[in-house]
Amino acid sequence: MSLKDQITEDMKTAMRAKDSERLLTIRGLLAACKQKEVDERVVLDDAAVVAIVDKLVKQRKDSISAFEGAGRQDLADKETAEMAVLQGYLPQRMSAEETAVAVQAFVIELGA
Repeated sequence: MSLKDQITEDMKTAMRAKDSERLLTIRGLLAACKQKEVDERVVLDDAAVVAIVDKLVKQRKDSISAFEGAGRQDLADKETAEMAVLQGYLPQRMSAEETAVAVQAFVIELGA
């Protein structure tokens, strides 16, 4: 199952559960995916969907800092909840130690 299909299934689950905040976030994500497909006339693969999710997470982080700076904690909390939903669709990030081990393995493999 592709990531886009998983997101669509999660939207259906959120509809059934009447989870309006999660549903709104997922619909926004699907709208961003659809906009990209229409603009570029392509079908998105998982990597392109992850790039869109990453972009939306970055937007949420920027919004959170702006709202907190303006003293609007209620809006910052809403953005934090949306960011948590979006981060569920990102692949697990490697830790610094895992990255160092992977780089060392490539160096050994290449004989550099």
